[in-house]
Amino acid sequence: MDFSLNEAERDLVELCRQFATKEIAARAPAAWERAECPTDLLREMGQLGLLGMLIPERWGGIEMSTVGFVAALEQIGQADQSVAAALQAHVTIGSMPLFLFGNDAQRERWLRPLAEGRVLGAFGLTEPDAGSDMRGITTRAARQDGGWLINGRKTFISNAGTDMSFGVTLLARTDAPGEAATYGSFVVEKGADGFTMGPKMRGIGWRGLDTRELSFDDVWVADDQLVGDPALGLGQFLGALEVGRISIAALSLSLTQAVLDMSLDYARQRHQFGKPIASFQATKFKLADIATELEAARWLTYRAASLRDNGQPFLKEASMAKLKASRLAVMAASEAVQIHGGLGYMLESPVARFYCDSKVLEIGEGTNEIQHIVIAREIGC
Repeated sequence: MDFSLNEAERDLVELCRQFATKEIAARAPAAWERAECPTDLLREMGQLGLLGMLIPERWGGIEMSTVGFVAALEQIGQADQSVAAALQAHVTIGSMPLFLFGNDAQRERWLRPLAEGRVLGAFGLTEPDAGSDMRGITTRAARQDGGWLINGRKTFISNAGTDMSFGVTLLARTDAPGEAATYGSFVVEKGADGFTMGPKMRGIGWRGLDTRELSFDDVWVADDQLVGDPALGLGQFLGALEVGRISIAALSLSLTQAVLDMSLDYARQRHQFGKPIASFQATKFKLADIATELEAARWLTYRAASLRDNGQPFLKEASMAKLKASRLAVMAASEAVQIHGGLGYMLESPVARFYCDSKVLEIGEGTNEIQHIVIAREIGC
């Protein structure tokens, strides 16, 4: 298959490469150290059209292909994973439910400012007792006074608590007690009565990504804040999640490429026993393995993206890409630290930052255990 980029895709990649090199690489590491989300960078990216990559021009986006989005995200992620993670969460699960299942009034009200990069999008799924088991969520939306009353908690929710955030689209149970479970997606805007957020959570990586616990205590929303069918919310979200898995695969590619480049440069410069360590077979083989596996993961990811662009089923391929690429990123980051030796273990080293960022790639947008289940089901097991 030919995954060559067209002119528009190449232009976008070059735009992202330049911005990543000149701005993100220079400013984002300090935000990572401070554990702050660099919304200044995200706003600038919004002005460049990067926060509306998958949204049609009609709703304020630039209507880029999925292949183009993956290629662009690779450039951003090589500079900083936290910024790239905030971007992908916004572009995929933060925006796609409104685009795919919202009505035109909802798209104009909420999707347009998201696509134009004026606000940051978030989706609330995970709860303290429900993550991989999506059907186990207990947050409820009950009919009341021409709208819905929402009660529950969400956790590990990214992008909802920044000074750029508009609020959150969340998944809630819509069935009455004793009925078969149904789910709906609802928009809850920042400042709504009863909607509160905990402090920014502290992870071992993605320190520049704003992630919080959200609480909903008798939060009332109008009927026009229900996105799509109130009985089909789970299926709708799962449809949006598929492209999210492609984006996590793209983040994984970018991290692997970044640590490979760092390791190659360091191995050529670092001398031991009178020779650059790049001349030692042990180092050569590590780098050769990473480069080979990266090429394989890249083909899987771009194939999944191409299938989506061509309107073909891509559930299995997205899960395969996410599984393969995220496992590779963790392995490559570990080997990169090993190649850097003691320097790589120090947090002052860029390779250590990427090492810290790598593990969450096996967890976010569906754990790798869930990807195994999806793939097994799709091949008939």
